[in-house]
Amino acid sequence: MRSKFPPVIHALPAALLLTSCAVAQPQPTNTLSPDLAASIQARPSELAVAIDQFQADWGALGRTYRVDTSPRRRERLMALCDSWLSQVSTLDTSGFSVAGKVDAFLFLNHLRHERRLLERDQARYAAIEPRVPFAHIIDDLEEARRHGDALDYEKAAGALDDLRQQVDKSKTDFEAGCKEQSDGPSRVISPTTAKQVLRVVESLQSDLAEWHDFYDTYDPQFSWWTRRPFDGAMESLRGMTTIVREKGVGITTDNPNVIVGTPIGRDELVEELRFAMVPYSPEELLAIADREAVWCHAELKKASQDMALGDDWKAALERVKSAHGAPGEQPALIRHLAQEAVAFVRDKDLITVPPLAEETWRMDMMSQDRQLVTPFFTGGEVISVAFPTEGMDHQQKVMSLRSNNRPFARATVFHELMPGHHLQQYMESRWRTYRAPFSTPFWTEGWALYWEMLLWDQGFPRTPEERIGMLFWRTHRCARIVFSLRFHLGEWSPQQCVDYLVAEVGHEKASAEGEVRRAVSGDYEPLYQAAYMLGGLQLRALHQELVGSGHWTNREFHDAVMRESNIPIEAVRAILTRQGMGLDYQSSWRFDDANK
Repeated sequence: MRSKFPPVIHALPAALLLTSCAVAQPQPTNTLSPDLAASIQARPSELAVAIDQFQADWGALGRTYRVDTSPRRRERLMALCDSWLSQVSTLDTSGFSVAGKVDAFLFLNHLRHERRLLERDQARYAAIEPRVPFAHIIDDLEEARRHGDALDYEKAAGALDDLRQQVDKSKTDFEAGCKEQSDGPSRVISPTTAKQVLRVVESLQSDLAEWHDFYDTYDPQFSWWTRRPFDGAMESLRGMTTIVREKGVGITTDNPNVIVGTPIGRDELVEELRFAMVPYSPEELLAIADREAVWCHAELKKASQDMALGDDWKAALERVKSAHGAPGEQPALIRHLAQEAVAFVRDKDLITVPPLAEETWRMDMMSQDRQLVTPFFTGGEVISVAFPTEGMDHQQKVMSLRSNNRPFARATVFHELMPGHHLQQYMESRWRTYRAPFSTPFWTEGWALYWEMLLWDQGFPRTPEERIGMLFWRTHRCARIVFSLRFHLGEWSPQQCVDYLVAEVGHEKASAEGEVRRAVSGDYEPLYQAAYMLGGLQLRALHQELVGSGHWTNREFHDAVMRESNIPIEAVRAILTRQGMGLDYQSSWRFDDANK
């Protein structure tokens, strides 16, 4: 079995590694660091190697069959899932460790979910395939190229010419489907369908360019046969991209920031919740969000009263938004806030912050285009700082300044760095790395949001303005549950989501549009936005169960959560409480009962 210990462990005396031996081992004369002592005790579970092997197989097939529209890609990945499902579903886990039993369930859960997503993608593509009947031509050319098949130049030129003709016809048909209809629906092709078609056509255009670049200038016969057919096919694809983007989705020069998404529907939401081990209905989650929002608004009013503004929390928020730095000052502020947060959690003995983690984060400035989707900071080892750029117009600059003011930033930096996302990523790369396939935003974002709750309770905000800054984000996370679930339930349009964020949270219009665009574009999984608050509530309930009962200290609890790595929080609970899971486990932890 391949070792999962950090490299330093191999240099230690073998006796130190025999922690499971019944005979007591003599203690070493030197004192080990807590990290080293913990790593000696840690053992990969019985399924660690198998999970790594599956991931290697999955990655190999994904890189080999890389064209998203290829039926062969889905067929091969489905076959791989089926092969592993047949093995994992019949495992006898009775003799496994607690961690091994949890890993067996998570592995089976992951395989079933990947299989279901492939089926969903297949159904979605089948629905739009008549709009891109030419896709198979590019699929065939690219897959043959990647497998090293001998190229028939004349045949390839013919395929490219056929591609051009099919794209031209599809473009004409698509444009007709986008026109207003006098005797039925206003248009045959909806913006949602058009957005899906646009993704496919853009992807195919990129695939064809990569195919061409492989041969061009390296093979004189290729260039002689295919230069004009290729140029014609690419011109037709670019033309279709323009038609789909402008006539279908509605993105034009005059209206470049249209927001279009694809609601997945209630049934899919329920299935996603099952996979995430969140045993609540969408309606129950909306009720949780409403309850948490009531608390947030009550605290906002208290803070506004302390600012001599009565109950007018929006007036208090306006004052806070004006407390921003001047252009060029933001990096120094981020550095100061990062150091302040680390000093606070160390002083309170809340969690271990390894010196190397504190040393190895860095920052960059977020581009103007990226701020259209992510109007606030993002973090990890690199914290990307959102702030106005010279190329923004005046209103954009003002909104970016107001959206990234000092109190907001103080409540954001520790979320993105330490003890939030940077510390998470630092630990994930060092502990139980084989669990990477089981990662979930309920752990990723829930952990960072949980620290917003805990630091509030620990007295981190010192002034009413700093309380407003923290409460803005907490209210925002309540709103994320509401608008993302209502969008995917088909109840709200993207514009209704934007209006809700402006009215109920106090967002600037541009930042609200960026939030909604990110949430509905399809680049994030459907529950991602809801996972912040809900994951935070899960961890808060687990903290109350283990630390509130007096069985664990804060540091012990937080270090233990980090060392189990990124998995559903109910699975973390099963490990820390030594419960384990069977393959037929059904999620049942009603974590919100502890938060009421």
